[in-house]
Amino acid sequence: MSSTDKNNTVDVQAFIDSQPVTRFQWRVLLLCFLVTAIDGLDTAAIGFIAPALREHWQIGAPELGPVLGAALVGLMLGAFMAGPLADRFGRKRVLLLSVACFGVFSLAAAFAQDLHSLALLRLLTGLGLGGAMPNAITLTSEYCPQRRRSLMVTGMFCGFTLGSALGGVVAAQLLPVFGWRSVLALGGVLPLALLPVLWFALPESVRFLARRNPADCKALAIVRRIGVLPVGCQGVRIDDAVEGHSPVRQILAAPLRRGTLALWLAFFMSLLIIYGMTNWLPLLVRDTGLSLSQAALISALFQIGGTLGALCLGAAMDRFEPHSVLMLALLGGAACLFAIGQCHGDYVLLGLSVAGMGFCISGSQVGANALAAAFYPTSSRATGVSWAHGVGRVGSVCGTFGGALLMDAGLSFELLFSVLMLPAVLAAAAIFLKGVRPAPALPANTHLMP
Repeated sequence: MSSTDKNNTVDVQAFIDSQPVTRFQWRVLLLCFLVTAIDGLDTAAIGFIAPALREHWQIGAPELGPVLGAALVGLMLGAFMAGPLADRFGRKRVLLLSVACFGVFSLAAAFAQDLHSLALLRLLTGLGLGGAMPNAITLTSEYCPQRRRSLMVTGMFCGFTLGSALGGVVAAQLLPVFGWRSVLALGGVLPLALLPVLWFALPESVRFLARRNPADCKALAIVRRIGVLPVGCQGVRIDDAVEGHSPVRQILAAPLRRGTLALWLAFFMSLLIIYGMTNWLPLLVRDTGLSLSQAALISALFQIGGTLGALCLGAAMDRFEPHSVLMLALLGGAACLFAIGQCHGDYVLLGLSVAGMGFCISGSQVGANALAAAFYPTSSRATGVSWAHGVGRVGSVCGTFGGALLMDAGLSFELLFSVLMLPAVLAAAAIFLKGVRPAPALPANTHLMP
């Protein structure tokens, strides 16, 4: 873009940074929060109904495994596919398609007549779930001012954990009266009901529109809802435009490669721990001699700590150097994992250690979403965030099955949690390496080298 053109346009991010946060931007955040909340409910639904499925079809855990794992595979595939599509066709389009996908197939799963069809429908549901989350993160981040981006993104992401928790409460009420099918049906009806609201009330990313056409009237109309444009302004622009190559090649090209690989390692290791703890912590704690209710409370503290951690670490990332915040938190999480192994005989100390582990590990993972969204240019941001999620989903599968292997190996409670310190330390190292020499801001019309 020529200097004359620049004199007649405003840089979208600089303009957003110069304005107070408006009701329009809070609306974007709220709508994305609702998407992630329903995403969380649908993702966790199969876990809530697993005991009912086992009784309904009179099956054991091995037969139930494919049903439980199908959505995780779908989540991984959906994340890998949705990012490049969103960078090409728009965040809103792919987000709406993802919401429609997991709504339709979750509703269809409520009418499944056998385990094979239920597993297939959960796989298809997972495709939508995997595409919705990273696009909600990307869209939210592109309407946030730099000074508050981390807190706003992590606050929006808390919808996922709250949705998961709410799903457990709702499932407890529905299962005894209406059975397991009602939980899946609710997981289908809610996103389909939200879909028309998103269609009319959720805007496309203004950064995406500006990249496609600086004089786009829709982009100008959106920017005017954030603040008053300078006199004579005829368009909007982004100053991180990157020309050439597909989004996938962009995130793996020289300027971004190291940061991308570091984020992948951090996401993989963090989600390995999170899903390992989510699936196996109640059983591990129960085996120490605590009651079922005590084990359930300890597990709930992990989720509560994660939600508080996301908000606190998000605020800290906006105030201090974000890589340092996440690295220290992950190292703190490793210390909490060690403490869990040593304090399992003391109920209060065990609860505090688990809450601290959730605060540090789960909170850091949410913060890493904001870090990823800020790292990539507009042309590949959705791909960068989505592919980090996709690699993280591989870690979640490894954490789920790896936990079973560690338990079968007969490791002591102390040794098992000492082993789990390793992925936390590796995640911290990955964040450190990414932050040592952050990739410089990409000037306009940059050509990436392979």
